[in-house]
Amino acid sequence: MTASRPSDVLFDGWERAWSGRDPAAFGPLCTDDVHYEDPLTAAPLKGPDAIARRAATVWTAFPDVRLNTTGPRLSNGTHVSAPAKLMGTHRQPLEGLAATHRPLELHVVFFAELRDERFFRVRAFFDAYGAAVALGVLPRPGTLGEKALLMLRGFGIRSG
Repeated sequence: MTASRPSDVLFDGWERAWSGRDPAAFGPLCTDDVHYEDPLTAAPLKGPDAIARRAATVWTAFPDVRLNTTGPRLSNGTHVSAPAKLMGTHRQPLEGLAATHRPLELHVVFFAELRDERFFRVRAFFDAYGAAVALGVLPRPGTLGEKALLMLRGFGIRSG
């Protein structure tokens, strides 16, 4: 596929950067003051080097990780969204979570603001609970395990 819009060129590079495990690949795609967020970041990451460090953490935990587009990208020239799928197998610890050796197929929507034909702000949206279920960390919805977890959290307990 030939990328015609600047946003297509950027997201093609974004997918190659995540899949290619090249920390330097994020630099040309992003402004120096780029902000990145996803459901698992406590605060926005600032700068392409911070994004590269985040990616390196994912690459370590999921050594076979790849990011593929899953549908059309939408753009108005300044803001763009791109659906994708992150796939890999959890082989190494990740942020305190022991390796589960389970495959993960995570649907992601990236929403970005562009400045000077580069990423200025990028936010990834995905189902963090669904990812935890796929990795076996949390129980599947509707199971006895989920009901027990909710009871422990204080939901479903009736007083009087």
